[in-house]
Amino acid sequence: MTQANDTANLTDSLNEFVSHIKGFQSEIKTELKHTNERVTMLDRTTRQAHRPHLAASIQTEAPHQKAFNTYLRSGDDAPLRGLDFEGKAMSTAVNGDGGYLVDPVTSDTVKSVLSSTASIRAVASVVNVEASSYDVLIDQNDMGSGWATETANSTETATATLDRIAIPLHELSALPKVSQRLLDDSAFDIETWLAGRIADTFARAEAAAFVTGDGIDKPTGFLTHPSVDNDSWSWGSLGYVTTGSPGALSDADKIVDLVYALGAQYRANASFVMNSKTAGQVRKLKDADGRFLWSDGLAAGEPARLMGYPVLIAEDMPDMAVDSLSIAFGDFESGYTIAERPDLRVLRDPFSAKPHVLFFATKRVGGDVSDFAAIKLLKFGTS
Repeated sequence: MTQANDTANLTDSLNEFVSHIKGFQSEIKTELKHTNERVTMLDRTTRQAHRPHLAASIQTEAPHQKAFNTYLRSGDDAPLRGLDFEGKAMSTAVNGDGGYLVDPVTSDTVKSVLSSTASIRAVASVVNVEASSYDVLIDQNDMGSGWATETANSTETATATLDRIAIPLHELSALPKVSQRLLDDSAFDIETWLAGRIADTFARAEAAAFVTGDGIDKPTGFLTHPSVDNDSWSWGSLGYVTTGSPGALSDADKIVDLVYALGAQYRANASFVMNSKTAGQVRKLKDADGRFLWSDGLAAGEPARLMGYPVLIAEDMPDMAVDSLSIAFGDFESGYTIAERPDLRVLRDPFSAKPHVLFFATKRVGGDVSDFAAIKLLKFGTS
């Protein structure tokens, strides 16, 4: 009887174990089914993400970009008021204060074009400020020193002095216009057009002002400051070296004289600045051994070099003429400072030029010489 009971108990245990195994198998199958479904969904999502967009598909715009585009097209500023832009300038980003800040995409496009423009901006020191002016402190006097012995008393030496150069910011503006019909055309890329027009206007105006600006409601160009013979140079003026031939440059030695008229502490970061007409004459110069002083860049985008120093082609430099200052050489990062506010503002005006819509774009920028010893000039004259 006992043996029969043991056999029955063993059979029940085996049946229970088998039942548990079947239950585990069912759970494993269910989990595998769910896993396969998730893998299939993920694979489908991945393929969709890599699928190229159709030409007629509509790209999703960021909220701020869509709101700004709506304002430019129709003047509806409700979407702009409902957004929370980042940045300190948002306190002024209301229509009553003169317009809205350009959205980040458009603003970056403008700055990129400005940076690539052939102007002094490419080699000068550029700083962003929030004030109405930027002050540069210059230490132009050396601190005195002296030799001392172990027992002798030290004597007082000269103390360095600091000069302050104030660079005021001036308003640079552009006023392009477009027809309302063109704005209504969905195929017209208003932001790219606006950025291109503003960039072109601002770039040309800045480039000219940084070279020859008179400082009245615009930056002060480095050629506006007085120029004197380098042998009698003093602070507040730019020193020059003469070519010895009025309006002409036929001696390669004058380029050498210009290079070494600049202090050694500036030459390591120095560059030449001239326009295309002058460059066409300079690149023909040869040294006493018949070697050209000019060498073209070895790769695309690299500047040409003159005596090993990079050449910036700035078309606002004067042409070669009698007593012209057509070539500059110096460390412009030390010698010229450009101060600007980082924001660019656009005001939409649909009333002043009906049926066209005007876009009044403004930014504030200033520039001036910050170190008169860092820039030297070549004068095409005899004295």
